[in-house]
Amino acid sequence: MKNHHPPLRDSLRLSRIIAGRDLAAALDSSIAPVVLIASVLLVNSAFMNGFFLHGRVEMSSFFQLMPLFLAVFLPALSMRLFAEEHKTRTIEVLFALPISPREAVLGKYLAALGLFTLFLVGTLPIPALLMALGDPDLGAILSGYLGVFLLGAELLALGVLASSITADQIVAFIAAAVPGAALVLLGDFRVKRVLDGLTESQSLGTDLANLLSPLPAFEDFVRGIIGASSLLHFGAFCAFFLWAAARHLDRRDA
Repeated sequence: MKNHHPPLRDSLRLSRIIAGRDLAAALDSSIAPVVLIASVLLVNSAFMNGFFLHGRVEMSSFFQLMPLFLAVFLPALSMRLFAEEHKTRTIEVLFALPISPREAVLGKYLAALGLFTLFLVGTLPIPALLMALGDPDLGAILSGYLGVFLLGAELLALGVLASSITADQIVAFIAAAVPGAALVLLGDFRVKRVLDGLTESQSLGTDLANLLSPLPAFEDFVRGIIGASSLLHFGAFCAFFLWAAARHLDRRDA
């Protein structure tokens, strides 16, 4: 196991270098740009269809679409992060450099967040259209976008973990999409109702949703509520998934 522990400033610099390299490689590939463009067009089209049907100058339908969409979309961005390195054995070269697993994990995670940010930028015509046509609640829109970003950050952290444990990108996709969708669905009121009915205490589903699912915290942001507990949820799960990925790579490199 490596005992290389550079100062924090140097560690962050190495992570930024990895992030820049991976982001440039992703944008230069034939997959990431196509996935990004297709996803932006799909989401924008879905919102526009509902908007012209109902004519409401707000983004609730957009935010309601995001959780399950991101649970499927984001694993497509994260599946190659380490899986490709494992498959081509370039991970051996990566860790032969003075780079620790935590620096590699953080750098690749930042690259994935960069791609996700580009996706969110691609959805900005939606609030621009609403502002041109009416007077939407900008506070609710900003809070909702923050919730989308934090939800995406958690699902991407899960994707980094999934990609770190396999050399197969399809397996990495499934290993991130299935648990991600399960965590999201665990917070759905219909799933909670079913699980609550399975026990005499009638709170199993509610307790699991509050403990594990990102949906309750996300829904607070959509309602314009930015609470410490919601921020703590996203921060804790992101940290845990990234720590687990670094830990796995650290053991592999031992």
